[in-house]
Amino acid sequence: MLRLGSLSQKLLLLLGAGVALGFANSPRRYDQVIKALKKEFRGIDQRALSRSIRRLYEAKLIKYQELKDGSIKMILNKEGKKTLLHYKIDDLAISKPPRWDAKWRVVLFDVPEDQKELRDALRMRFKRLGLIELQKSVFVHPYDCRNEIDFIIEFFDARRYVRFIEALHIDNELHLKHRFRLL
Repeated sequence: MLRLGSLSQKLLLLLGAGVALGFANSPRRYDQVIKALKKEFRGIDQRALSRSIRRLYEAKLIKYQELKDGSIKMILNKEGKKTLLHYKIDDLAISKPPRWDAKWRVVLFDVPEDQKELRDALRMRFKRLGLIELQKSVFVHPYDCRNEIDFIIEFFDARRYVRFIEALHIDNELHLKHRFRLL
Protein backbone atom coordinates (compact mmCIF):
# COMPACT_ATOMS: atom_id res chain seq x y z
CA MET A 1 0.00 0.00 0.00
CA LEU A 2 1.15 3.52 -0.77
CA ARG A 3 2.64 5.30 2.23
CA LEU A 4 1.05 8.72 2.71
CA GLY A 5 2.05 11.61 4.94
CA SER A 6 -0.28 12.97 7.59
CA LEU A 7 -1.47 15.84 5.36
CA SER A 8 -2.37 13.46 2.54
CA GLN A 9 -4.16 11.22 5.03
CA LYS A 10 -6.16 14.19 6.32
CA LEU A 11 -7.10 15.16 2.78
CA LEU A 12 -8.27 11.61 2.08
CA LEU A 13 -10.29 11.55 5.31
CA LEU A 14 -11.95 14.85 4.45
CA LEU A 15 -12.77 13.68 0.94
CA GLY A 16 -14.05 10.38 2.35
CA ALA A 17 -16.30 12.27 4.74
CA GLY A 18 -17.88 14.01 1.79
CA VAL A 19 -16.18 17.37 2.24
CA ALA A 20 -16.01 19.10 -1.11
CA LEU A 21 -12.58 20.58 -1.59
CA GLY A 22 -12.08 23.06 -4.36
CA PHE A 23 -8.67 24.44 -5.23
CA ALA A 24 -7.48 26.93 -7.80
CA ASN A 25 -4.10 28.18 -8.89
CA SER A 26 -4.74 31.48 -7.18
CA PRO A 27 -3.08 31.87 -3.77
CA ARG A 28 -6.03 34.03 -2.71
CA ARG A 29 -8.40 31.16 -3.55
CA TYR A 30 -6.18 28.72 -1.61
CA ASP A 31 -6.46 30.93 1.47
CA GLN A 32 -10.26 31.00 1.20
CA VAL A 33 -10.42 27.21 1.00
CA ILE A 34 -7.88 26.60 3.75
CA LYS A 35 -9.72 28.93 6.14
CA ALA A 36 -12.89 26.96 5.55
CA LEU A 37 -11.28 23.63 6.47
CA LYS A 38 -11.02 22.04 9.89
CA LYS A 39 -8.84 23.25 12.72
CA GLU A 40 -5.89 21.02 11.73
CA PHE A 41 -5.53 22.86 8.46
CA ARG A 42 -5.04 26.34 9.94
CA GLY A 43 -1.65 27.79 9.09
CA ILE A 44 -0.93 25.02 6.61
CA ASP A 45 1.97 25.39 4.22
CA GLN A 46 0.55 25.91 0.71
CA ARG A 47 3.47 24.14 -0.93
CA ALA A 48 2.97 21.08 1.29
CA LEU A 49 -0.73 21.13 0.44
CA SER A 50 0.04 21.30 -3.30
CA ARG A 51 2.53 18.43 -3.00
CA SER A 52 0.00 16.31 -1.11
CA ILE A 53 -2.69 16.93 -3.69
CA ARG A 54 -0.27 16.15 -6.53
CA ARG A 55 0.85 12.95 -4.76
CA LEU A 56 -2.77 11.79 -4.29
CA TYR A 57 -3.51 12.53 -7.94
CA GLU A 58 -0.37 10.80 -9.24
CA ALA A 59 -1.16 7.78 -7.06
CA LYS A 60 -4.58 7.73 -8.76
CA LEU A 61 -6.40 8.05 -5.42
CA ILE A 62 -8.32 11.15 -6.46
CA LYS A 63 -9.66 12.55 -9.67
CA TYR A 64 -10.30 16.16 -10.29
CA GLN A 65 -12.58 18.25 -12.37
CA GLU A 66 -11.86 21.79 -13.50
CA LEU A 67 -14.81 24.09 -12.92
CA LYS A 68 -15.84 27.14 -14.95
CA ASP A 69 -14.52 29.56 -12.33
CA GLY A 70 -11.02 28.05 -12.66
CA SER A 71 -11.14 26.10 -9.43
CA ILE A 72 -10.57 22.36 -9.21
CA LYS A 73 -13.00 19.96 -7.59
CA MET A 74 -11.31 16.89 -6.07
CA ILE A 75 -13.18 13.60 -5.83
CA LEU A 76 -12.12 10.42 -4.07
CA ASN A 77 -12.11 7.54 -6.57
CA LYS A 78 -12.49 3.79 -5.94
CA GLU A 79 -8.78 3.24 -5.22
CA GLY A 80 -8.77 6.27 -2.92
CA LYS A 81 -11.73 4.84 -0.99
CA LYS A 82 -9.83 1.57 -0.50
CA THR A 83 -6.79 3.44 0.76
CA LEU A 84 -8.99 5.47 3.09
CA LEU A 85 -10.37 2.27 4.60
CA HIS A 86 -6.81 1.18 5.42
CA TYR A 87 -6.36 4.31 7.52
CA LYS A 88 -9.78 3.97 9.16
CA ILE A 89 -9.18 0.33 10.09
CA ASP A 90 -6.02 1.35 11.93
CA ASP A 91 -8.07 3.74 14.07
CA LEU A 92 -10.73 1.22 15.12
CA ALA A 93 -11.31 0.99 18.87
CA ILE A 94 -13.95 -0.60 21.07
CA SER A 95 -15.48 1.88 23.48
CA LYS A 96 -15.80 0.86 27.10
CA PRO A 97 -19.22 1.60 28.58
CA PRO A 98 -19.50 2.79 32.19
CA ARG A 99 -20.94 -0.57 33.18
CA TRP A 100 -20.48 -4.06 31.74
CA ASP A 101 -23.73 -5.71 30.56
CA ALA A 102 -22.46 -9.20 31.58
CA LYS A 103 -22.48 -10.45 27.98
CA TRP A 104 -19.52 -11.92 26.18
CA ARG A 105 -18.98 -11.22 22.48
CA VAL A 106 -17.50 -14.26 20.79
CA VAL A 107 -16.06 -14.12 17.28
CA LEU A 108 -15.37 -17.39 15.48
CA PHE A 109 -13.88 -17.85 12.05
CA ASP A 110 -13.01 -20.75 9.81
CA VAL A 111 -10.92 -19.61 6.87
CA PRO A 112 -9.73 -22.25 4.35
CA GLU A 113 -6.05 -23.21 4.40
CA ASP A 114 -5.49 -21.76 0.90
CA GLN A 115 -6.38 -18.32 2.34
CA LYS A 116 -3.87 -18.35 5.18
CA GLU A 117 -3.06 -14.64 4.70
CA LEU A 118 -6.71 -13.73 5.30
CA ARG A 119 -6.83 -15.91 8.41
CA ASP A 120 -3.67 -14.29 9.78
CA ALA A 121 -4.95 -10.79 8.95
CA LEU A 122 -8.23 -11.41 10.79
CA ARG A 123 -6.38 -12.83 13.80
CA MET A 124 -4.03 -9.83 13.90
CA ARG A 125 -6.88 -7.30 13.58
CA PHE A 126 -8.96 -8.94 16.31
CA LYS A 127 -5.96 -8.94 18.66
CA ARG A 128 -5.15 -5.33 17.81
CA LEU A 129 -8.77 -4.43 18.62
CA GLY A 130 -8.35 -5.92 22.10
CA LEU A 131 -10.10 -9.26 21.72
CA ILE A 132 -8.58 -12.19 23.57
CA GLU A 133 -7.91 -15.44 21.75
CA LEU A 134 -9.68 -18.38 23.45
CA GLN A 135 -8.57 -20.83 20.76
CA LYS A 136 -6.84 -20.46 17.38
CA SER A 137 -9.91 -19.06 15.62
CA VAL A 138 -12.10 -18.01 18.55
CA PHE A 139 -11.89 -14.57 20.14
CA VAL A 140 -13.81 -12.96 22.98
CA HIS A 141 -14.52 -9.44 24.27
CA PRO A 142 -16.81 -8.20 27.06
CA TYR A 143 -18.05 -5.02 25.36
CA ASP A 144 -20.24 -4.45 22.35
CA CYS A 145 -17.97 -4.65 19.32
CA ARG A 146 -20.41 -5.74 16.60
CA ASN A 147 -19.84 -2.65 14.43
CA GLU A 148 -16.06 -2.92 14.67
CA ILE A 149 -16.13 -6.64 13.83
CA ASP A 150 -18.51 -5.98 10.92
CA PHE A 151 -16.14 -3.30 9.60
CA ILE A 152 -13.20 -5.72 9.70
CA ILE A 153 -15.25 -8.48 8.07
CA GLU A 154 -16.37 -6.16 5.26
CA PHE A 155 -12.91 -4.72 4.83
CA PHE A 156 -11.44 -8.20 4.25
CA ASP A 157 -14.53 -9.52 2.45
CA ALA A 158 -14.69 -12.38 4.95
CA ARG A 159 -18.37 -12.46 5.90
CA ARG A 160 -18.82 -16.11 4.85
CA TYR A 161 -16.06 -17.25 7.23
CA VAL A 162 -16.91 -15.33 10.40
CA ARG A 163 -19.63 -15.76 13.05
CA PHE A 164 -20.51 -13.43 15.92
CA ILE A 165 -22.15 -14.70 19.12
CA GLU A 166 -23.32 -13.00 22.29
CA ALA A 167 -23.03 -15.32 25.28
CA LEU A 168 -24.08 -15.04 28.91
CA HIS A 169 -21.56 -17.51 30.29
CA ILE A 170 -18.14 -18.92 29.37
CA ASP A 171 -16.64 -21.70 31.46
CA ASN A 172 -13.35 -19.84 32.06
CA GLU A 173 -15.15 -16.58 32.78
CA LEU A 174 -13.19 -15.78 35.92
CA HIS A 175 -9.92 -15.85 33.98
CA LEU A 176 -11.43 -13.59 31.29
CA LYS A 177 -12.78 -11.16 33.88
CA HIS A 178 -9.26 -10.83 35.27
CA ARG A 179 -7.77 -10.33 31.80
CA PHE A 180 -10.30 -7.60 30.98
CA ARG A 181 -10.08 -6.07 34.48
CA LEU A 182 -13.77 -6.60 35.19
CA LEU A 183 -13.30 -7.66 38.82
